[in-house]
Amino acid sequence: MCLVLGVVVCFCIQLSYIRDTSVGEVFRGYLPSSAVVEGDGIYLSCGILGATVMPHSLYLGSGIVQARLRHFDIKEGNLDPTSSAAYSDDDKNYYRPSLAAIRSCLTHSTVEVVLSLCTFALFVNSAILIMAGASLYDDPTATSADLFGIYNLLFDTIAPAAGTIFALALLLSGTSAGIVCTIAGQMLSEGAIHWTIAPWMRRLITRAISITPSIIIAGVVGADGLSAALNGTQVALSVALPFVTAPLIYFTCREQYMIVGGGSRQGEDEPRPAVDQVSMKSHWIVAILAALVWLVITIMNVALLVLVGMGKV
Repeated sequence: MCLVLGVVVCFCIQLSYIRDTSVGEVFRGYLPSSAVVEGDGIYLSCGILGATVMPHSLYLGSGIVQARLRHFDIKEGNLDPTSSAAYSDDDKNYYRPSLAAIRSCLTHSTVEVVLSLCTFALFVNSAILIMAGASLYDDPTATSADLFGIYNLLFDTIAPAAGTIFALALLLSGTSAGIVCTIAGQMLSEGAIHWTIAPWMRRLITRAISITPSIIIAGVVGADGLSAALNGTQVALSVALPFVTAPLIYFTCREQYMIVGGGSRQGEDEPRPAVDQVSMKSHWIVAILAALVWLVITIMNVALLVLVGMGKV
């Protein structure tokens, strides 16, 4: 959270340097236009999409909520804290959260995700586009500028400190994204392949795995290719989104997988009476909206792959 707040502060300072830009022009930039399908518009749009909705963050969110469920059930007396089910997920003592825990954590997670996407993510992405559009739009060299070129342009056109603040924001955001990848990898390794090692060793290995490819790419492509590599990795995340979200949408819309309840208090010799089963599947309106959003993302990525194959991007 501190890293994200640092990025927000950096872009707040960046926006304070912009002059002679009307609010109306800024809000018109949110409206769809032909620029999305012209030139590299689809490529850059997919890059923004992949950087904002990272596929591996879905696994991270699902893993983080598990501890909240257990904490809620222990606090409410639905789970015996001395039982092995409170801290183990093996087949013999598998933990099944109560309906009250699911509803409470679902509400908490929904509010958390909506606030994070509609505040921090929206603000940072908007600040990047506003800053670029307001200060670099009329500069013919900005369209072909790489990360180092953008630093120089901001230094010359906005303020000497603007380039340094931009570099600091990139450092903080990259560190934050790396931590998300590391913890998501930890969730997958522990849950899918049951690979558990000492925390310090796990952090060392996962950080090395995430940093090493970046160092190799930076060394191979050099300074001129870093921007292309950065955009390419973000587009790759966008291409992976349909494959990751399709099973999620499917399973959450199927009642046979979304039935909860019917269990008793775990960890007791004399369990309490079971509660009624409740369907937690997505409402049909939510299912339709999810399918439409998935379809739009898929069409964008298919169009992108076709354009890349034709050499037009």
